[in-house]
This record gives sequence, structure tokens and C-alpha cells, in this order.
Amino acid sequence: MLTFVGLGLYDEGDIPVKGLECIRRADHVYLETYTSRLTGTTVARMEAYYGKPVIPAGREEIEQRPGQLLDRAAQGEVVLLTGGDPMVSTTHADLRLRAAARGVGTRIIHGASIASAVCGLTGLQNYRFGKSCSLPFPSGEWFPVTPLLTIRANLFQNLHTLVYLDITPDRCMTVAEGIGLLEEMARREGTEPPALYVGIARAGSQEPRVAAGQADVLARVDFGPPLHILAVPAALHDIEGEYLEVFARP
Repeated sequence: MLTFVGLGLYDEGDIPVKGLECIRRADHVYLETYTSRLTGTTVARMEAYYGKPVIPAGREEIEQRPGQLLDRAAQGEVVLLTGGDPMVSTTHADLRLRAAARGVGTRIIHGASIASAVCGLTGLQNYRFGKSCSLPFPSGEWFPVTPLLTIRANLFQNLHTLVYLDITPDRCMTVAEGIGLLEEMARREGTEPPALYVGIARAGSQEPRVAAGQADVLARVDFGPPLHILAVPAALHDIEGEYLEVFARP
């Protein structure tokens, strides 16, 4: 059996009770480390809290060579821990399909998702979000503008956009970096950049930081440590506007 357990948003204490019980019954516990990250904890703290060794698993172990994990799941109880809620990432959906193809049973224990947490922290209404996008760090001559195209398509339909900021082994993109990249994309495309941004840092922690404003305003905001995420709102409903005024002042 392979059980996907969502860890929630910030630290080891966010895990659902059902997930914790499942970990303590498991023969092997893996932690997927590259699509998301719990910045409020460490592997050592997770092991102490969960009472089990935790095996970090990167892209190679999950996407390219998941054989050992699936072999163990075919013979016993394996848990794969994921930041946020499982199956939000296509990586996890692909692994579940691979398990099913091998006749390995699977189940999901859901955790808090950044997609819903952003709505709670910003007041932007869930049903008004369009397609989300990921914003990667440029590399050499590679400077994709797809995120801006997604935002523009959503704005045309009066829909908000959730922008996932890049996470690499050695750095996490900040709100300021993300806004800077989108502004540069607009400059290169010869179009107007978004009129309003909302930055969110450390969702799920005791002290999240939320601020809304134009690019030059948010460039001066100290959002603090990661993880950061960005929302680009469409035209605001009265309640959304008031919520941002009260809870997202720069």
C-alpha cells in the first residue's frame, strides 16, 4: 500500500491526525522534497515528532526511478509525505498511476493546500481564480513569458491568477523577484504589467505576511523568510477590496 499524506503548509504540526497515525503504522516513510517545502521545520524535527525515520526523496527518486519505493509499497506499508495537499502536483498523480499499473493499492490523506490558504489570507474568492501558473528562475538565454500570458488570459476573463514561485535546491523565489520577472516580461512584450499584486509569505505559520499593492510598493515590503507565493487579482469585488485594505496593507 502506498499512502500519500499531505503535510499542510508550514511545519511538522500541520499534519492531519489520520496522517500521523498512518506514518506510525508504516514500514517506510518518504518525504518528497522538490515540488514544495515545509520551511518551518527540518527532517530531524519531523522524525522526532512522527516517531519514524524519514527518507528524503527528490525528483530522481519520485519521477525517474521510483522502483524502490513501489517495490516496498507492493510488500508493505509505505507513506509518501508531500507539502500541502497531495495530487495538486502532477508528479504525485503520475506516481499514483504508476502504482496502480503495478497493482499497488493507494490512498490519499489530504492536508491544507496553499490554493485555499491564499483565499483565506487575501480574501480573494476561490471561485474567481482562473488557471494558475509557475514562475521559474530564468537560465541563460531562457526567459519564458508563459506566466505573463496566463495572467493576461485570466485578466481578460476577469479572473485572478495564483502564481507559484520557483523552488530550487539552493534558493526560493521571493515576492520581489517574482514581481520583477513579470514586470520584465511585460517590458519585453511591450505590454502593460499587472496593475495590482498580492504577496503572501509563510502561509500556515503563526506570523504570515500578506501585502497588496503595485510593483513599486511591494518592492519595498520585507516579506521575510520563505516560502513566498504571488497572486495577481482581477477587478475586485467590494468585499475582496475591503479585505485587502484591512488584512493586506503594505
